[in-house]
Amino acid sequence: MLEIGDLCSAYGQAQVLYGATLRVNEGEIVALLGRNGMGKTSLVRSVMGLATPRVTSGSIRFDGTEIVGLRPYQISDRGVGYVPQGRRLFASLTVLEHLQMLERSAPGAWTVRKVFDAFPRLEERRQHRGSQLSGGERQMLAIGRALMTGPRILLMDEPTEGLAPVAVENVEHILGTLRSEGLGILLVEQNLYSALAVADRVYIMETGRVVWEGTPAMLTAEPDTLARYLGIH
Repeated sequence: MLEIGDLCSAYGQAQVLYGATLRVNEGEIVALLGRNGMGKTSLVRSVMGLATPRVTSGSIRFDGTEIVGLRPYQISDRGVGYVPQGRRLFASLTVLEHLQMLERSAPGAWTVRKVFDAFPRLEERRQHRGSQLSGGERQMLAIGRALMTGPRILLMDEPTEGLAPVAVENVEHILGTLRSEGLGILLVEQNLYSALAVADRVYIMETGRVVWEGTPAMLTAEPDTLARYLGIH
């Protein structure tokens, strides 16, 4: 579904990605791991066509079509959803307003009703503003907002960051449900154990390069890899 080949990106003259290569298949959760500052968020932003970093070479193909050079809204229209790090909600808008402003009739797009069915807590808080929600509720809304665009793949940047354990478990359950519905998910995550609990495959990034690929079981069986690239002993 998503194929990234030899991708290089830079912030101005500062290169941050050096030939990163990975893929995400339909109905698959792929975890992208690595220490802070290794290029994980830069890769996701490059896929989404955001202004920074700038793709300097390489390929990003979605359903066999090159998307490098497209604007973010064009990439979204093709079926790529984005849940940014930090949620990026509007503090003054209610839960309902966040969802209603993205309603569309495109095939596969979620309705407000479907989001509320998937996240009952959001329906209970439908008139609360973004600034009034808990961390877990904000993350549910960020995911629900992305689903309103009708994605076939979700790019999720640190979805469990700052969440209580019960909220982390809820996010893991949501990811499993979305996978069962056929969505591909590229999951950037610092919470190693949460990522390994849901991922089908894992990539590790080091200084802008993909340096390891395998399954969660393979990774947990390699303590030297965990120590070298993730600082886990």
